[in-house]
Amino acid sequence: MGRRRLWPVRIDADNWGVTVDTAIHVAARSRAHGPTAALWHVVEMRRPAAEVDGACELTACGALARVSTEQTWPMTGTDVCPSCRTLG
Repeated sequence: MGRRRLWPVRIDADNWGVTVDTAIHVAARSRAHGPTAALWHVVEMRRPAAEVDGACELTACGALARVSTEQTWPMTGTDVCPSCRTLG
């Protein structure tokens, strides 16, 4: 007699095209620590920037900085993190 399964065979769902990468780059300002000046950093966001306005996020270089939706990335000037400038 043939073998019968007690439950159906599990088939993985077809997730092709379900996820959409909507990463945007926003500017974030770090705090000054001792002799170190506050710098502008880049944060890669995968949710609407309005949800995190003013919140601290992890930047591309690994620092914590406060997100600012009033500023656009890429930033210009001398107070931009050199690592974030190349990463972002």
